[in-house]
Amino acid sequence: MSKVVVVGSYVVDLMSRTPHLPKPGETVLGGPFKMGPGGKGGNQATAAARCGSEVTFVTKIGNDLFGREALNHFTGENVNTEYIIVDHNQSTGAALIAVDNHSENSIVVALGACGTITEDEVLAVEEKVKEADIVLLQLETSIEAIVTAVKLAKNHGVPVVLNPAPFQEFPREILRDVAYITPNETEAFELCGIEVSDEGTALAAAQRIHEMGVATVIITLGSKGAFLYTGGDTGELIPIFKVEAVDTTGAGDAFNGGFAHALSNGYSVRKAMTFANTVAALSVTKIGTAPSMPYKHEIEEFTANRDK
Repeated sequence: MSKVVVVGSYVVDLMSRTPHLPKPGETVLGGPFKMGPGGKGGNQATAAARCGSEVTFVTKIGNDLFGREALNHFTGENVNTEYIIVDHNQSTGAALIAVDNHSENSIVVALGACGTITEDEVLAVEEKVKEADIVLLQLETSIEAIVTAVKLAKNHGVPVVLNPAPFQEFPREILRDVAYITPNETEAFELCGIEVSDEGTALAAAQRIHEMGVATVIITLGSKGAFLYTGGDTGELIPIFKVEAVDTTGAGDAFNGGFAHALSNGYSVRKAMTFANTVAALSVTKIGTAPSMPYKHEIEEFTANRDK
């Protein structure tokens, strides 16, 4: 079985539907309300596990109700919880999510405990990293944790997938040790200063990010698909699959979890992106983030029907 180590965030998602996203100072009546497991790290770990990978998740939660729910969730998903640290001083993180009638969303994240993961807490997972096929990271945790995880993966020759979301500044020199980077349009702009709006600007942005040291740049373009660049004068747009979207909140995390799973199984980058697009497409047909991640049998059924 393929092995993926995810180092990142866990927050509880507090989500409500709303007729439209609130303007500054506006209160909007919404509903229904749903609470569930989330955080970019948690979502991506769930996605990879449901795809069929053996997943070890490194995060930090509080000694509270939300933290206990987190452990219950990951145990139920067969994710290794040995390195989920319980912090007795910090609360479990939370995300406040509003989703409008067009399935667009607005999110505020309070990281809580997972924003304080330390170098030593990441180094503790070294044996699992040594055995892993892929290490998957985001920027929704402490920079210390991210830098340490990249160094640890490099020491053991394990490829790193970095999803630079939500964007925050980090030491750019670690990009030389990142095999795959997966920004969306906004994150690509933050990384390189080029606004991405189409294939041409995606190519320009990808080339600049590639020059920073990342071998493979993948810029996700929402409904347009995902742009692949590995060097030279051209890239390739990998299209998405058309589905009836209900909630797009976890689509990027579904893509990254699916991508890490596919790579860990030896897929080519292009084939891994097609698989990841399938996972993302299925995720938006359900409400929620981690709960919306598709299971292996759903992916197989969708693929079989699509190829008929």
